[in-house]
Amino acid sequence: MNISIVNGHIVDPANGIDEITSLYIADDRIVHVGAEAPAGFDSEREIDASGRLVIPGLVDLAARLGEPGFEYKADIGSESLAAVSAGITTLCCPPDTSPAIDAPAEIEFIEQRQDEVGLARIRVIAALTKGLRGDQLTEMAALKEAGCVGVSNVLAPFASSQVARSALAYAASHDLTVFIHPEDHELANNGCIHEGEVATRLGLPPVPEAAETAAIGHFLPIIKLTGARVHFCRLSTGEGMNMVRRARIDGLPVTADVCAHQLFLTEMDAADFNPLCHTRPPLRTQRDKAALRAALTQNGIDAICSDHQPHELDAKLAPFAATEPGISALETLLPLTLRLVEEEVLTLSEAIAKVTRDPARILGAAELGHLGAGAAADVVIVDPEAEWECAPRRFLSRGKNSPFGGWPFRGAVTHTLVGGELVYQR
Repeated sequence: MNISIVNGHIVDPANGIDEITSLYIADDRIVHVGAEAPAGFDSEREIDASGRLVIPGLVDLAARLGEPGFEYKADIGSESLAAVSAGITTLCCPPDTSPAIDAPAEIEFIEQRQDEVGLARIRVIAALTKGLRGDQLTEMAALKEAGCVGVSNVLAPFASSQVARSALAYAASHDLTVFIHPEDHELANNGCIHEGEVATRLGLPPVPEAAETAAIGHFLPIIKLTGARVHFCRLSTGEGMNMVRRARIDGLPVTADVCAHQLFLTEMDAADFNPLCHTRPPLRTQRDKAALRAALTQNGIDAICSDHQPHELDAKLAPFAATEPGISALETLLPLTLRLVEEEVLTLSEAIAKVTRDPARILGAAELGHLGAGAAADVVIVDPEAEWECAPRRFLSRGKNSPFGGWPFRGAVTHTLVGGELVYQR
Protein backbone atom coordinates (compact mmCIF):
# COMPACT_ATOMS: atom_id res chain seq x y z
CA MET A 1 0.00 0.00 0.00
CA ASN A 2 1.16 3.52 -0.81
CA ILE A 3 0.76 5.74 2.25
CA SER A 4 1.27 9.46 2.69
CA ILE A 5 1.69 11.03 6.12
CA VAL A 6 1.03 14.72 5.64
CA ASN A 7 1.61 17.94 7.56
CA GLY A 8 3.48 16.32 10.43
CA HIS A 9 6.45 17.68 12.37
CA ILE A 10 9.06 15.25 11.08
CA VAL A 11 12.07 14.76 13.33
CA ASP A 12 14.72 12.57 11.70
CA PRO A 13 18.12 13.20 13.32
CA ALA A 14 19.94 10.87 10.91
CA ASN A 15 19.05 13.10 7.98
CA GLY A 16 18.96 16.43 9.77
CA ILE A 17 15.21 16.88 9.29
CA ASP A 18 13.25 18.88 11.87
CA GLU A 19 10.36 20.56 10.10
CA ILE A 20 6.69 20.35 9.23
CA THR A 21 6.43 18.44 5.97
CA SER A 22 5.14 15.14 4.55
CA LEU A 23 6.37 11.56 4.24
CA TYR A 24 5.63 9.07 1.46
CA ILE A 25 5.72 5.27 1.72
CA ALA A 26 5.52 2.71 -1.07
CA ASP A 27 5.14 -0.91 0.01
CA ASP A 28 7.62 -1.39 2.87
CA ARG A 29 10.00 1.49 2.13
CA ILE A 30 10.13 5.24 2.52
CA VAL A 31 10.37 6.86 -0.90
CA HIS A 32 10.38 10.58 -0.18
CA VAL A 33 10.21 13.29 2.47
CA GLY A 34 8.98 16.68 1.29
CA ALA A 35 6.02 18.96 0.80
CA GLU A 36 5.16 17.49 -2.60
CA ALA A 37 4.62 13.84 -3.47
CA PRO A 38 7.21 12.30 -5.81
CA ALA A 39 6.31 12.06 -9.48
CA GLY A 40 3.94 9.21 -10.22
CA PHE A 41 3.14 8.55 -6.54
CA ASP A 42 -0.50 7.57 -6.05
CA SER A 43 -1.47 7.52 -2.39
CA GLU A 44 -3.90 4.80 -1.34
CA ARG A 45 -4.13 6.05 2.23
CA GLU A 46 -3.46 9.46 3.72
CA ILE A 47 -2.78 10.08 7.41
CA ASP A 48 -3.09 13.69 8.55
CA ALA A 49 -0.38 14.27 11.14
CA SER A 50 -1.13 17.95 11.77
CA GLY A 51 0.03 18.91 15.24
CA ARG A 52 1.83 15.58 15.63
CA LEU A 53 5.44 14.43 15.68
CA VAL A 54 6.51 11.97 13.01
CA ILE A 55 9.65 10.07 14.00
CA PRO A 56 11.51 6.88 13.05
CA GLY A 57 10.45 3.73 14.85
CA LEU A 58 12.34 3.29 18.11
CA VAL A 59 15.14 0.71 18.30
CA ASP A 60 15.40 -0.85 21.77
CA LEU A 61 18.75 -2.49 22.51
CA ALA A 62 17.50 -4.69 25.38
CA ALA A 63 14.11 -6.30 25.91
CA ARG A 64 13.36 -9.67 27.49
CA LEU A 65 10.39 -11.17 25.68
CA GLY A 66 9.72 -14.29 27.74
CA GLU A 67 10.33 -16.80 24.98
CA PRO A 68 11.71 -19.36 25.11
CA GLY A 69 11.51 -20.60 28.69
CA PHE A 70 9.81 -17.78 30.57
CA GLU A 71 6.37 -17.81 29.01
CA TYR A 72 4.85 -17.58 32.50
CA LYS A 73 6.24 -14.04 32.62
CA ALA A 74 5.53 -12.86 29.06
CA ASP A 75 5.61 -13.93 25.43
CA ILE A 76 6.61 -12.47 22.11
CA GLY A 77 3.00 -11.69 21.23
CA SER A 78 2.23 -9.65 24.35
CA GLU A 79 5.54 -7.82 24.42
CA SER A 80 5.53 -7.03 20.69
CA LEU A 81 2.08 -5.48 21.08
CA ALA A 82 3.28 -3.45 24.06
CA ALA A 83 6.30 -2.35 22.04
CA VAL A 84 4.45 -1.06 18.99
CA SER A 85 1.90 0.69 21.21
CA ALA A 86 4.84 2.61 22.64
CA GLY A 87 6.50 3.39 19.30
CA ILE A 88 9.18 0.68 19.51
CA THR A 89 9.46 -1.08 16.18
CA THR A 90 12.69 -3.04 16.73
CA LEU A 91 13.46 -5.11 19.83
CA CYS A 92 16.82 -6.68 20.64
CA CYS A 93 16.46 -9.94 22.51
CA PRO A 94 19.38 -10.87 24.83
CA PRO A 95 20.49 -14.51 24.92
CA ASP A 96 19.60 -15.28 28.56
CA THR A 97 16.51 -17.26 27.65
CA SER A 98 15.96 -20.91 28.55
CA PRO A 99 17.59 -22.53 26.71
CA ALA A 100 20.14 -19.82 26.01
CA ILE A 101 20.35 -18.55 22.42
CA ASP A 102 23.59 -20.35 21.63
CA ALA A 103 22.71 -22.15 18.38
CA PRO A 104 21.05 -21.26 15.05
CA ALA A 105 17.93 -23.24 16.00
CA GLU A 106 17.11 -20.80 18.82
CA ILE A 107 17.48 -17.82 16.46
CA GLU A 108 15.23 -19.52 13.92
CA PHE A 109 12.61 -20.11 16.63
CA ILE A 110 12.51 -16.45 17.59
CA GLU A 111 12.36 -15.34 13.95
CA GLN A 112 9.50 -17.76 13.36
CA ARG A 113 7.60 -16.36 16.35
CA GLN A 114 8.27 -12.82 15.10
CA ASP A 115 6.72 -13.71 11.74
CA GLU A 116 3.73 -15.38 13.40
CA VAL A 117 3.01 -12.36 15.56
CA GLY A 118 3.66 -9.86 12.75
CA LEU A 119 4.20 -6.74 14.88
CA ALA A 120 7.65 -5.52 15.97
CA ARG A 121 10.93 -6.58 14.39
CA ILE A 122 13.03 -8.76 16.70
CA ARG A 123 16.80 -8.84 16.45
CA VAL A 124 18.74 -11.48 18.37
CA ILE A 125 21.89 -11.01 20.41
CA ALA A 126 23.33 -14.53 20.66
CA ALA A 127 25.40 -16.13 23.40
CA LEU A 128 29.18 -15.82 23.50
CA THR A 129 29.59 -19.10 25.37
CA LYS A 130 27.53 -22.27 25.28
CA GLY A 131 24.70 -22.14 27.76
CA LEU A 132 26.18 -18.85 28.99
CA ARG A 133 28.38 -20.98 31.22
CA GLY A 134 31.46 -18.93 30.39
CA ASP A 135 33.82 -21.75 29.46
CA GLN A 136 33.19 -22.99 25.90
CA LEU A 137 32.74 -20.62 22.96
CA THR A 138 29.71 -20.81 20.70
CA GLU A 139 29.96 -21.23 16.93
CA MET A 140 29.79 -17.51 16.23
CA ALA A 141 30.16 -17.90 12.49
CA ALA A 142 27.03 -20.04 12.37
CA LEU A 143 25.18 -17.67 14.68
CA LYS A 144 26.01 -14.70 12.45
CA GLU A 145 24.88 -16.60 9.38
CA ALA A 146 21.62 -17.37 11.18
CA GLY A 147 21.04 -13.66 11.68
CA CYS A 148 22.29 -12.55 15.09
CA VAL A 149 23.29 -8.88 15.37
CA GLY A 150 25.87 -9.39 18.10
CA VAL A 151 27.00 -11.67 20.89
CA SER A 152 26.99 -11.41 24.67
CA ASN A 153 27.44 -13.39 27.85
CA VAL A 154 24.93 -11.04 29.48
CA LEU A 155 25.48 -11.10 33.27
CA ALA A 156 27.18 -14.50 33.38
CA PRO A 157 30.92 -14.46 34.20
CA PHE A 158 33.68 -15.91 32.04
CA ALA A 159 35.58 -18.85 33.47
CA SER A 160 38.85 -16.97 32.96
CA SER A 161 40.41 -13.97 31.31
CA GLN A 162 41.79 -16.28 28.65
CA VAL A 163 38.27 -17.38 27.71
CA ALA A 164 37.23 -13.72 27.55
CA ARG A 165 40.17 -12.94 25.27
CA SER A 166 39.36 -15.87 22.98
CA ALA A 167 35.69 -14.90 22.86
CA LEU A 168 36.40 -11.30 21.88
CA ALA A 169 39.01 -12.36 19.34
CA TYR A 170 36.61 -14.86 17.73
CA ALA A 171 33.86 -12.24 17.59
CA ALA A 172 36.25 -9.72 16.05
CA SER A 173 37.27 -12.19 13.35
CA HIS A 174 33.63 -12.35 12.24
CA ASP A 175 32.93 -8.61 12.64
CA LEU A 176 30.44 -9.21 15.45
CA THR A 177 29.79 -6.59 18.12
CA VAL A 178 30.28 -7.91 21.64
CA PHE A 179 27.69 -6.65 24.13
CA ILE A 180 29.28 -6.56 27.59
CA HIS A 181 27.40 -6.02 30.83
CA PRO A 182 30.15 -4.63 33.09
CA GLU A 183 29.80 -6.34 36.44
CA ASP A 184 32.57 -7.89 38.52
CA HIS A 185 30.68 -10.80 40.03
CA GLU A 186 32.90 -11.20 43.07
CA LEU A 187 32.63 -7.52 43.96
CA ALA A 188 28.88 -7.50 43.30
CA ASN A 189 28.65 -10.54 45.60
CA ASN A 190 24.90 -11.05 45.03
CA GLY A 191 24.14 -7.56 46.29
CA CYS A 192 20.87 -5.84 45.47
CA ILE A 193 21.35 -2.12 46.17
CA HIS A 194 24.04 0.51 45.68
CA GLU A 195 26.71 0.51 48.36
CA GLY A 196 26.17 3.65 50.40
CA GLU A 197 24.20 5.17 53.25
CA VAL A 198 20.87 3.80 52.07
CA ALA A 199 22.18 0.23 51.90
CA THR A 200 23.69 0.58 55.37
CA ARG A 201 20.48 1.95 56.85
CA LEU A 202 18.34 -0.75 55.26
CA GLY A 203 20.79 -3.53 56.06
CA LEU A 204 20.73 -4.86 52.51
CA PRO A 205 23.68 -6.51 50.72
CA PRO A 206 25.36 -3.79 48.63
CA VAL A 207 26.88 -3.53 45.16
CA PRO A 208 29.81 -1.09 45.11
CA GLU A 209 30.56 1.28 42.23
CA ALA A 210 33.76 -0.72 41.79
CA ALA A 211 31.75 -3.73 40.59
CA GLU A 212 31.13 -1.77 37.39
CA THR A 213 34.40 0.11 37.05
CA ALA A 214 36.56 -2.95 37.78
CA ALA A 215 34.76 -4.89 35.05
CA ILE A 216 35.25 -2.08 32.54
CA GLY A 217 38.91 -1.81 33.52
CA HIS A 218 39.30 -5.57 33.06
CA PHE A 219 37.88 -5.57 29.53
CA LEU A 220 39.52 -2.45 28.09
CA PRO A 221 43.00 -4.03 27.70
CA ILE A 222 41.40 -7.14 26.17
CA ILE A 223 39.54 -4.94 23.69
CA LYS A 224 42.82 -3.25 22.76
CA LEU A 225 44.50 -6.63 22.42
CA THR A 226 41.83 -8.24 20.23
CA GLY A 227 40.50 -5.25 18.31
CA ALA A 228 36.95 -6.35 19.13
CA ARG A 229 34.10 -3.89 18.66
CA VAL A 230 32.43 -3.70 22.08
CA HIS A 231 29.23 -2.15 23.33
CA PHE A 232 29.02 -1.61 27.09
CA CYS A 233 25.46 -2.23 28.26
CA ARG A 234 23.47 -0.54 31.02
CA LEU A 235 26.08 1.76 32.52
CA SER A 236 25.00 2.98 35.94
CA THR A 237 27.90 5.03 37.32
CA GLY A 238 29.48 8.31 36.33
CA GLU A 239 32.96 6.90 36.79
CA GLY A 240 32.19 3.92 34.56
CA MET A 241 30.98 6.34 31.89
CA ASN A 242 34.18 8.38 32.22
CA MET A 243 36.26 5.24 31.67
CA VAL A 244 34.36 4.43 28.49
CA ARG A 245 34.71 8.00 27.27
CA ARG A 246 38.46 7.96 27.85
CA ALA A 247 38.76 4.63 26.05
CA ARG A 248 36.95 6.11 23.06
CA ILE A 249 39.30 9.09 23.03
CA ASP A 250 42.18 6.62 23.06
CA GLY A 251 40.79 5.08 19.88
CA LEU A 252 39.15 1.92 21.19
CA PRO A 253 36.02 0.83 19.25
CA VAL A 254 33.58 1.11 22.19
CA THR A 255 30.05 2.41 22.58
CA ALA A 256 27.71 2.49 25.58
CA ASP A 257 24.07 2.71 26.57
CA VAL A 258 22.04 3.49 29.66
CA CYS A 259 18.57 2.29 30.57
CA ALA A 260 15.99 5.04 30.90
CA HIS A 261 15.22 4.43 34.57
CA GLN A 262 18.84 5.18 35.57
CA LEU A 263 18.27 8.72 34.27
CA PHE A 264 15.34 9.32 36.63
CA LEU A 265 15.64 7.10 39.70
CA THR A 266 18.31 6.80 42.40
CA GLU A 267 19.05 4.68 45.45
CA MET A 268 16.70 6.95 47.40
CA ASP A 269 13.76 5.52 45.46
CA ALA A 270 14.52 2.14 47.04
CA ALA A 271 14.83 3.61 50.53
CA ASP A 272 11.43 2.26 51.57
CA PHE A 273 12.28 -1.29 50.44
CA ASN A 274 10.27 -0.76 47.24
CA PRO A 275 10.85 -4.00 45.27
CA LEU A 276 9.86 -2.25 42.04
CA CYS A 277 13.16 -0.36 42.40
CA HIS A 278 15.23 -3.55 42.62
CA THR A 279 17.29 -3.45 39.43
CA ARG A 280 20.55 -4.88 38.14
CA PRO A 281 22.74 -2.89 38.01
CA PRO A 282 21.25 -1.16 41.04
CA LEU A 283 20.00 2.39 41.11
CA ARG A 284 22.94 4.59 42.01
CA THR A 285 23.42 8.03 43.56
CA GLN A 286 22.08 11.42 42.61
CA ARG A 287 25.60 12.29 41.46
CA ASP A 288 25.68 9.26 39.16
CA LYS A 289 22.29 10.17 37.71
CA ALA A 290 23.50 13.70 36.99
CA ALA A 291 26.71 12.38 35.40
CA LEU A 292 24.80 9.97 33.17
CA ARG A 293 22.47 12.74 32.05
CA ALA A 294 25.44 14.97 31.24
CA ALA A 295 27.07 12.13 29.29
CA LEU A 296 24.12 12.10 26.89
CA THR A 297 25.51 15.25 25.26
CA GLN A 298 29.23 14.93 25.98
CA ASN A 299 30.38 12.19 23.60
CA GLY A 300 29.55 9.59 26.21
CA ILE A 301 26.34 7.59 26.14
CA ASP A 302 25.32 6.52 22.64
CA ALA A 303 21.85 5.16 23.26
CA ILE A 304 18.98 4.92 25.74
CA CYS A 305 17.25 1.55 26.06
CA SER A 306 14.40 0.13 28.12
CA ASP A 307 16.15 -2.93 29.63
CA HIS A 308 12.64 -4.38 29.69
CA GLN A 309 12.23 -7.25 32.14
CA PRO A 310 8.60 -8.26 32.64
CA HIS A 311 7.85 -10.27 35.77
CA GLU A 312 4.88 -12.13 37.14
CA LEU A 313 3.29 -10.62 40.27
CA ASP A 314 4.94 -13.06 42.69
CA ALA A 315 8.44 -12.08 41.53
CA LYS A 316 8.11 -8.76 43.36
CA LEU A 317 6.19 -10.02 46.42
CA ALA A 318 9.09 -10.95 48.69
CA PRO A 319 11.59 -9.12 50.89
CA PHE A 320 13.62 -6.70 48.73
CA ALA A 321 16.75 -8.84 48.42
CA ALA A 322 14.71 -11.93 47.49
CA THR A 323 12.76 -10.27 44.69
CA GLU A 324 13.76 -10.57 41.05
CA PRO A 325 15.48 -7.48 39.63
CA GLY A 326 14.08 -5.63 36.66
CA ILE A 327 11.43 -3.24 35.40
CA SER A 328 8.68 -3.63 32.81
CA ALA A 329 9.84 -0.73 30.71
CA LEU A 330 8.68 -0.86 27.08
CA GLU A 331 5.77 1.47 27.64
CA THR A 332 7.81 4.09 29.50
CA LEU A 333 10.85 4.29 27.18
CA LEU A 334 9.50 7.01 24.87
CA PRO A 335 7.68 8.99 27.61
CA LEU A 336 10.84 9.11 29.74
CA THR A 337 12.91 10.10 26.72
CA LEU A 338 10.49 12.94 25.94
CA ARG A 339 10.62 13.95 29.60
CA LEU A 340 14.35 14.58 29.16
CA VAL A 341 13.33 17.17 26.58
CA GLU A 342 10.82 18.77 28.98
CA GLU A 343 13.53 18.94 31.64
CA GLU A 344 15.91 20.52 29.08
CA VAL A 345 18.47 17.73 29.37
CA LEU A 346 18.31 17.14 25.59
CA THR A 347 16.82 18.86 22.58
CA LEU A 348 14.02 16.99 20.85
CA SER A 349 16.29 15.94 18.00
CA GLU A 350 19.02 14.77 20.40
CA ALA A 351 16.52 12.74 22.41
CA ILE A 352 14.99 11.06 19.37
CA ALA A 353 18.50 10.21 18.10
CA LYS A 354 19.28 8.28 21.31
CA VAL A 355 16.41 5.85 20.69
CA THR A 356 16.47 5.67 16.87
CA ARG A 357 19.55 6.62 14.86
CA ASP A 358 22.21 5.78 17.42
CA PRO A 359 21.04 2.31 18.54
CA ALA A 360 20.50 1.41 14.87
CA ARG A 361 24.13 2.38 14.18
CA ILE A 362 25.31 0.21 17.08
CA LEU A 363 23.50 -2.72 15.47
CA GLY A 364 24.88 -1.88 12.04
CA ALA A 365 21.30 -1.73 10.75
CA ALA A 366 21.52 0.87 7.99
CA GLU A 367 17.84 0.48 7.05
CA LEU A 368 16.55 1.26 10.56
CA GLY A 369 16.40 4.34 12.76
CA HIS A 370 15.85 6.99 10.06
CA LEU A 371 13.32 8.22 7.52
CA GLY A 372 15.55 8.64 4.47
CA ALA A 373 14.63 7.34 1.03
CA GLY A 374 15.09 3.58 0.96
CA ALA A 375 14.79 3.12 4.72
CA ALA A 376 12.43 0.55 6.18
CA ALA A 377 9.04 2.21 6.62
CA ASP A 378 9.08 2.01 10.41
CA VAL A 379 7.31 5.22 11.39
CA VAL A 380 5.76 6.49 14.61
CA ILE A 381 3.28 9.34 14.98
CA VAL A 382 3.14 10.99 18.41
CA ASP A 383 0.69 13.46 19.89
CA PRO A 384 3.15 15.65 21.84
CA GLU A 385 0.43 17.37 23.87
CA ALA A 386 -1.39 14.27 25.08
CA GLU A 387 -1.20 14.11 28.87
CA TRP A 388 -1.64 10.84 30.74
CA GLU A 389 -0.80 9.14 33.99
CA CYS A 390 1.27 5.98 34.04
CA ALA A 391 -0.87 3.08 35.25
CA PRO A 392 1.11 -0.20 35.08
CA ARG A 393 -2.03 -2.28 35.58
CA ARG A 394 -3.14 -1.08 32.14
CA PHE A 395 0.15 -1.96 30.41
CA LEU A 396 -0.24 -4.14 27.32
CA SER A 397 2.91 -5.92 28.48
CA ARG A 398 2.16 -8.83 30.77
CA GLY A 399 4.73 -7.37 33.15
CA LYS A 400 3.17 -4.75 35.42
CA ASN A 401 6.34 -4.26 37.49
CA SER A 402 7.03 -0.55 36.99
CA PRO A 403 8.06 2.01 39.63
CA PHE A 404 6.63 4.80 37.47
CA GLY A 405 3.00 4.22 38.41
CA GLY A 406 1.31 7.57 39.04
CA TRP A 407 3.95 9.57 37.13
CA PRO A 408 2.43 12.18 34.78
CA PHE A 409 3.67 12.01 31.20
CA ARG A 410 3.17 14.10 28.09
CA GLY A 411 3.29 12.60 24.61
CA ALA A 412 1.44 9.53 23.40
CA VAL A 413 1.82 7.32 20.32
CA THR A 414 -1.18 7.50 17.97
CA HIS A 415 0.09 5.40 15.02
CA THR A 416 2.89 2.89 14.53
CA LEU A 417 3.88 1.50 11.14
CA VAL A 418 6.31 -1.39 10.72
CA GLY A 419 7.45 -2.14 7.20
CA GLY A 420 4.73 0.12 5.82
CA GLU A 421 1.94 -1.70 7.69
CA LEU A 422 -0.16 0.04 10.31
CA VAL A 423 0.28 -2.25 13.32
CA TYR A 424 -1.05 0.09 16.01
CA GLN A 425 -3.53 2.94 16.10
CA ARG A 426 -4.70 4.68 19.25
